Amino acid sequence: MSKQWYQRRVRAVKVWEGKTGKYISTLRGHVKAVYQVSWSADNKLLVSGSSDSTVKVWCMKTFTLLQDLPGHADEVYTVDWSPCGSRVVSGGKDKVLKIWRS
Repeated sequence: MSKQWYQRRVRAVKVWEGKTGKYISTLRGHVKAVYQVSWSADNKLLVSGSSDSTVKVWCMKTFTLLQDLPGHADEVYTVDWSPCGSRVVSGGKDKVLKIWRS
């Protein structure tokens, strides 16, 4: 596999049905590699963190981008939801932990 082909592919988040393995959708919006994703507790939203220094919140009903959160100065390594689902936390190479209202 060529490096160029691989780099084009990792910018998107692909979604499959867990029980059947059926492909559902591709979430496009990041311009560099996506490092981590996390589902909200109600499974209605997905958050993704990327080496493009952004955090994105996606609607899993319509598979569209709801929020683009470009606050980090460098790559975002980790993302997760608060237990109540009203906030997203992210951290990355810039050594900053951010808490976002979703």
